[in-house]
Amino acid sequence: RGPRRPLAPNRGHSGNHANMIPTTTLIFAACAALVNLWLGIRCGRIRSTAKISHGDGGNVLLQRRMRAQLNFAENTPLIVILVLLLEVSLNHPLWLTIIAIVYIAVRICHALGMDAESDSVLRMIGTAGTMLITIGLVVMALLTGYGVIGGAIAAPASIATPV
Repeated sequence: RGPRRPLAPNRGHSGNHANMIPTTTLIFAACAALVNLWLGIRCGRIRSTAKISHGDGGNVLLQRRMRAQLNFAENTPLIVILVLLLEVSLNHPLWLTIIAIVYIAVRICHALGMDAESDSVLRMIGTAGTMLITIGLVVMALLTGYGVIGGAIAAPASIATPV
């Protein structure tokens, strides 16, 4: 396995330990929460217009929007966790920020594409983008975890040193 190293401070910040925060993940998670809120509002608009309090009331558009929100909720937590672990172990790589931005964009495409009654290019972009990003992050996490790239995440001294 590769050498273990502690988390380094964010670029552009002082060497103060308080600045060693996963800024990419914080911003990514905040954006994901906003997208989830937007997806919920889209469902709420249909519910309000169609006067549907619980369930989907047989409303096909509401069914598709609910499914888009649930699909987002199913995929996003694991992606955020992978981004966090990679950010911490690889010292805030720029490519991870780009991946997070692309993920949010493809999930918005997916949600908009789910409104279509038939196959949609936006939905396909969202689905394919999500799958590719997931596979890419999993591969990077495995390579990092096994020390092939960037070294593995260092365990705290109290755990790493036998008593």
